[in-house]
This record gives sequence, C-alpha cells and structure tokens, in this order.
Amino acid sequence: MDFRLSDDQEAIREAITAICKRFGDDYWLKRDREGGFPEDFYAAFAEAGWLGICIPEEYGGSGLGITEAAIMMRAIAESGAGMSGASCLHINIFGLNPVLVHGTAEQKRRMLPPMVQGKEKACFAVTEPNTGLNTTQLKTRAVRKGDRYVVDGQKVWISTAQVADKILLLARTTPLEEVKKPTHGLSLFYTDFDRSRIKVHEIEKMGRKVVDSNELFIEGFEIPVEDRIGEEGRGFEYILHGMNPERVLIASEAIGLGQLALARATAYAKERVVFNRPIGQNQAIQHPLARNWMQLEAAWLMVMRAAWEYDSGLPCGASANAAKYLAGEAGFDACQQAVMTHGGFGYAKEFHVERYLREVMIPRIAPISPQLVLCFIAEKVLGLPKSY
Repeated sequence: MDFRLSDDQEAIREAITAICKRFGDDYWLKRDREGGFPEDFYAAFAEAGWLGICIPEEYGGSGLGITEAAIMMRAIAESGAGMSGASCLHINIFGLNPVLVHGTAEQKRRMLPPMVQGKEKACFAVTEPNTGLNTTQLKTRAVRKGDRYVVDGQKVWISTAQVADKILLLARTTPLEEVKKPTHGLSLFYTDFDRSRIKVHEIEKMGRKVVDSNELFIEGFEIPVEDRIGEEGRGFEYILHGMNPERVLIASEAIGLGQLALARATAYAKERVVFNRPIGQNQAIQHPLARNWMQLEAAWLMVMRAAWEYDSGLPCGASANAAKYLAGEAGFDACQQAVMTHGGFGYAKEFHVERYLREVMIPRIAPISPQLVLCFIAEKVLGLPKSY
C-alpha cells in the first residue's frame, strides 16, 4: 500500500497551485467585499484545460479520475481561494456526470465540449423550498406536450444561476400518486437557461459572495425532448451517479480550506509575541492546532479511499459520506481555531481567517447535512433501522 501521490498527481497539484498563485489574498479579499463571479479565475482554468479533468479526451477533457479531481480541488481551496475559488469550478468536475453516463452519443458531443472549454456555464437545479433533501417529494412538474416538456415550479439554493448558460434540471414527469415508488417518475434535463421563463432571485448569504446562490421561479419553461437525459422517469437514479463524487470533491475542498486556516494560524502563533514569548509556545495554543492537523490528515485518507473506490468501480457510498462528514467537521474546527488563535485580529478581514470560517460552513452543511450522513452510516453500514 503506497500513500504517496504519483508523479503525475504531484504534477497536477503543482500546476494547479501555479495558476492559483496569480490570484492572491488581495484578489479574494476584494472579491469577498464586492462579489461578482470570478471570470478571470474561471478563464485561467479553462485556458489551461482543467475544467474537464474528469471528462474523456474524445470530448476535450483530460480523462482523469475523481482522485485527481480531489487533488485539484484541495489545491485550489488550500491556495487561499477557499470555497470562493472551488465553488466557481465545482459543477464542471461532477455536474455533467449523468450526461456522460446516460446521455446519447449526440448529447455528449453537443453538451460536453462547450463546458470543458469554458464557453458555457451550468447550474444544477434539484433542491426545492419545501422538500430540502427529501428529493423524491419534488413538486416541480414537467409535462410533455408533443416534442417538448413544459416545466413549472420552484428551485432553491441554486449556485451560479446568475451567470449560467445551461441548467441541469430534475423535475417530476409522473405525479407522485401515480408511481409505484417515490423514486420513480422524476426526469433529468440539460438545456438552455431561458431567463424569459426562469426568474432568478439571489439569496444574500454569509460567505462565498463571488458565487451566487439563488431561488428560481419557473413558469412555462419549454424544454425540447432531445434535451432529456436518458429515459423519462429515471432521473433520480441518474443523479445518484453524481452524488458520491460530489461528496468526495466537497470533502477535499473542506480539507484544503482547513489546511489553509491551519497554516495561517500556525504562522501567526510563531510570530505573535505576548508576555515576552510567542503564543505558539503555549500548550493552550499548540494542542488545538496539533489536533486540527491530525483530524485533517485522517479525513484526507478517507477522501482518498472514497475516490479510489469510485475510480475503481467499487461501491463507495459509505466512504464518500464518511469523507464528507469527517472533512466538514475537521475543516470547520480548523477554521474556528484559526480565528481563535488570532484572537481579536481573527475578527479582522485583513487577516483572512474570518472569511475561511464563513466559507467552511458550506461543506459542513451541503450537499448533505452531518446528521443525514450519520443516518446513512447507521442504516446502510451498521444495519440499524431507518429513523425517518
């Protein structure tokens, strides 16, 4: 068993870090204050060919695995970009996996290259205001009328909808009362984002201002049949193909952000002198930071295990969920400790760690809550009865 990154994986990490160095602390501090999608950061990754790291070479991608993508996303977060930098690229890595797995040859040729080239941005529209993570209860309806579907409903917490050209949309095509199982009757579409039929309201939030979060109001939105992915009614099954890699990637981002916070806190503890000694000489400062390092390293091993399982075609649900939980908690603890290590200066924007604490709430909460991960492990791994 070899825990080292391969030479190619090290090269990926170094290449990503080199791009990120062009976008330093001042860049992200300004972005955090002013908002606005980081087009130049996004374009730099598109130009270097990294947006399609997991897309096969025949569609313009690199054909690499989730393991390499996790290394990439950790490096982005750890560079200082945090969740602001990671989230603007996130959907490119996993979002169109259902198209790759279940799309027709024509759909793959039409849909994948523009995303890989950075010519089209996409948003992922599943969550609704009154269903949360109970996806089978989605209310948004897509009714077929000839060669089109007409969609009406609402979606919420949809990232990048302000700048998206495309939308990956899950909607119910068969009413819930007419299906044998709640997971049936949902269909998946990848189509043009029609702003004349989709009203976008941005949600003001505590962090990651550069990547917008939104509520969508959809009325009379027409989607051509050729933009439906796979069979009608099997969309829930299809989106499952993107859930485990998404958990792996957001876990890697949480670890990158946690390591960034830990590095900032450690450097400050070495330099800050109080009572004629660096505060890092005090065990009350040392021990929490040492604990953070151990938690982050342990979570990273789980991320690598989950990524290896996914890339090897093995069941990875338990590992992916565990990685997301462990990384979310470890990243949060490290960011919180970084603020506390800085004391009053930790509350000042110029020291950056307060932004890390605000942003780390994203991988702790999303795309699945820590409590539901615990429920999953209890039921699927330990065999305990379902609690909800």
